[in-house]
Amino acid sequence: MAIRPLPGRRSLLKGSLAVSAGLALPAFTRSGRPAAEWGVQTGDVTRDSALVWVRSDRPARMIVETSATESFRDVRRMRGPLIGPGTDFTGTTRLRGLPPGEQIHYRVLLADPDDPRRTSAPVAGAFRTVPDRRRDGVRFVWSGDLAGQGWGINPEFGGYRIFDAMARLDPDFFLFSGDTVYADGPIAASAELPDGSLWRNITTEEKSKVAESLTEFRGAFRYNLLDEHLRRFNARVPSIVQWDDHEVRNNWYPGQRIADTDTRYTEKSVDVLAARARRAFGEYFPMSTPRPGAREGRVHRVVRQGPLLDVFVLDMRTYRNANSPGDQTVDPQGILGREQLDWLKRELARSRAVWKVIAADMPIGLVVPDTTEGRPHVEAVAQGDPGAPLGRELQIAELLRFIKHRRITGTVWLTADVHHTSAQHYQPARAAFGDFEPFWEFVSGPLNAGAFPATELDATFGPERVWVKAPTTANVSPAGGYQFFGEVEIDGGSGELTVRLREMDGTVLFRKTLQPGLVGQ
Repeated sequence: MAIRPLPGRRSLLKGSLAVSAGLALPAFTRSGRPAAEWGVQTGDVTRDSALVWVRSDRPARMIVETSATESFRDVRRMRGPLIGPGTDFTGTTRLRGLPPGEQIHYRVLLADPDDPRRTSAPVAGAFRTVPDRRRDGVRFVWSGDLAGQGWGINPEFGGYRIFDAMARLDPDFFLFSGDTVYADGPIAASAELPDGSLWRNITTEEKSKVAESLTEFRGAFRYNLLDEHLRRFNARVPSIVQWDDHEVRNNWYPGQRIADTDTRYTEKSVDVLAARARRAFGEYFPMSTPRPGAREGRVHRVVRQGPLLDVFVLDMRTYRNANSPGDQTVDPQGILGREQLDWLKRELARSRAVWKVIAADMPIGLVVPDTTEGRPHVEAVAQGDPGAPLGRELQIAELLRFIKHRRITGTVWLTADVHHTSAQHYQPARAAFGDFEPFWEFVSGPLNAGAFPATELDATFGPERVWVKAPTTANVSPAGGYQFFGEVEIDGGSGELTVRLREMDGTVLFRKTLQPGLVGQ
């Protein structure tokens, strides 16, 4: 599938992001007109709808105008919510009745609630709705792990420039695979690099310590938007977002208590921290809300991308059991929880898309240890025992068995989390548990965080690491390389799905093409 240029999109966006990289956080009592200094975003775009996000510098009415042309000759205007301190001055408007498979130009204005004639300068963006026609194909990018290990926005390095490389591919959307912020990772003014030079960060008050209050969690999400590359990317590429641990705290699980010896935290209940983080997460990303009656604040969902693709967004954090050695012979809760596992099985069986991307915020066969409580516990699924499934592996075995016996075709697993990039092929002939069909798992990231060596594989599901690029030392800075994203392209004619693992500048490191219509490959 050829890259589809968007005529005029760059000129449309040029000058629309007025915030400089070193912007101080704005005050909320100002004279004059409202301002949308944090850019705009779209999310969970479908064939006929989209969510548009903005943040104001004061209370304002959100207004969204759309047009088929960048000149905005014929404009459709939607009156959005009144936004204020209750949502940290963020707001989201759902656009409905959009034409499928079309380029939509939009601009957001903020109106003074007391004088609607006083409006902000418009902030513009563009996106494509999901096509009804298979022949249009699909292209998207994915990655995770942004601003971790103290590596924040460094203007001398070029900021979050990896987002420019992703934007050059003109993707239909960006799958943000968790660790979208590091709420538990303070950003200092500088850090020493191996050659003795300094990495210099933009800093803010909220990012000077671990996030505990709602204000601090909001500040963690707002920090990333100080980067001009990310704001520019957000304006032109819709997102599908999930969360993992660092939106709250490293390796957290429900019911966890923070040890008294961890003096960084005065709030010791992780459930309290998670509730505050989930609220800020929902305020700072445009995400579709669950259907009426569903669990409030649900992250897991299906985002349908036309006849070629459904994206199954998992939440491997909210419903998990406590981290442990992972050697249980019975584990009904696992990493997904029974409710989410049943939902996933039901939606996979219902899907008629050629490809079913399972967007997991943690890998399946890579051993990810958790030593935060001073014991060798398991943070992800694999626990290092190459034998029959134990612990959280039991739930994954149930899912893989279901996919095989229901003959569900076209499943591909995408993830991030481990701060390197790799491709794993899972094969029952190599596995201790063999009641499943072969499948691929692709890993990418980080975006702007420390890079880490590749973790060991657990043989329970027979993974083979076909390709990997990772450093040999821990916490390599972005200046040392090892920053990655992945690209998925689905051809509208053949239905073939091609995965490309790419470096920060867009260089292709690895390529794999999969054939449609197969249960396993």
